[in-house]
This record gives sequence, C-alpha cells and structure tokens, in this order.
Amino acid sequence: MIAPGTDQYCWFYDDDAFQETARPGFRRRVITGDQLQLCFWRIRGGATGSFMHKHDDHEQLGIIVRGKLDFRIGKEDSDRVVVGENEVYIAPAGVLHGDSVFIGDDEYDECWILDVFTPPRDDLREG
Repeated sequence: MIAPGTDQYCWFYDDDAFQETARPGFRRRVITGDQLQLCFWRIRGGATGSFMHKHDDHEQLGIIVRGKLDFRIGKEDSDRVVVGENEVYIAPAGVLHGDSVFIGDDEYDECWILDVFTPPRDDLREG
C-alpha cells in the first residue's frame, strides 16, 4: 500500500513533475507499485525515436490521453496503426511494437500517453 504523502500521484498538467529523458521531446513521470507501474508520458508532436522492441517479461497497456500515436504492433512489417485520444493498445509480453510517430494535440502540440506495465520495469523506476 502507498502511504499518504509519498508523492505517488500524477497530474498531467503538473508540467514541473515531468523529467526530460535522453530522447529529444520525451518527458515522463513514473509511479511504481508492488505489481504494476504507471509511466505518464508528455511527448512533443512529431517526435520519433521509438524503435521496434518488445518486453519479454512485461505486459504493456497504453492509453492515449491527448494527441495520437502512429505505430506498428505485432511484427516488423505490420501495417501502421493510429491510436487516438481515449483509445487503448495492449502489447503482451514478447510482442514487437514501436516505430512510433507521436502526433501532438491542438492545444499543447504534445501526445500524452499513460503506459501501464506489469510487472514493473526496473529501468523505469524513479529513485
């Protein structure tokens, strides 16, 4: 259980809570529990840099909050899929996904995504 006052919450509009990543245009905020992990992304419209990859030990569910995600899922040569606001994708463990283009919304020119991982990924833990 998360104790009150431990800063285990996120509000997409709290701009200062998002940390820059090594990829240009990518900012994130990560909250990790015992069995799952929430990764809140604010990604500049037009950003690229998500190569085809898979998570052998982690299931990933993504919810598009703002903007759109244009990507491939399933195989290297899969048709592109555009996932819009309030839509969800799921990448089961071991399934290729990526080759992404992030389409910004009209207000912030950002794509906001909430990724949920289970079990939590060690490489995303904040500390």
